[in-house]
Amino acid sequence: MAVQRVPEGARLQLSLQTGTDEAGKPVVRAKSFANVKADAADQDVFDVAQALAGLQIYPLVAVRRIDTGALNEVA
Repeated sequence: MAVQRVPEGARLQLSLQTGTDEAGKPVVRAKSFANVKADAADQDVFDVAQALAGLQIYPLVAVRRIDTGALNEVA
């Protein structure tokens, strides 16, 4: 049987550097935003991430798009 993935949605995750630890390594925290449309273009999602990062007090380290979907058997 073949399997088909049906997109359900996505979320946007910003990784922000909130400081450094005792060893001088960066401390990174994630902030997530749900309800991103599954068919949204990657460039549009990235542009929104950049705009949201501009509203944060901590510097942006990374942008992630986390897609979810259902796996269905097809005949």
